[in-house]
Amino acid sequence: MKPLILISHGEMCVELKKSVEMIMGPQDDIYTVALLPNEGQAEFLAKFEQTVAGLTDFTVLADLYGGTPCNVIAKEIMAGKDYRLYAGMNMAMVIGYLNASMLGSEADLVNDAKNGVTDVNDALKALM
Repeated sequence: MKPLILISHGEMCVELKKSVEMIMGPQDDIYTVALLPNEGQAEFLAKFEQTVAGLTDFTVLADLYGGTPCNVIAKEIMAGKDYRLYAGMNMAMVIGYLNASMLGSEADLVNDAKNGVTDVNDALKALM
């Protein structure tokens, strides 16, 4: 599997990885980089660079489009780094990435993320 880097405000990325592992088992190729309250962009970027040192061909999922973690990595892409970056990560998106990797296919992360959002009340009404 190509490495997957989860980035977020606070420990969301760490906890999302733990939740995914409850379903999919241990995931050695998923890495997390959390922006903590006492850190700024420079500290976050340093942690990110340390995490990805030696990794090639990886994908980055960010918690929020326009948030600091996403913006820091977007600036790196604009400066010439070759990362795939998606924002709005959710569990369905991470599991879709893992399933596609196991099947040897390309993940459709945006579609997986959208399909992970459901109005359950409407779905239940449709069944009645």
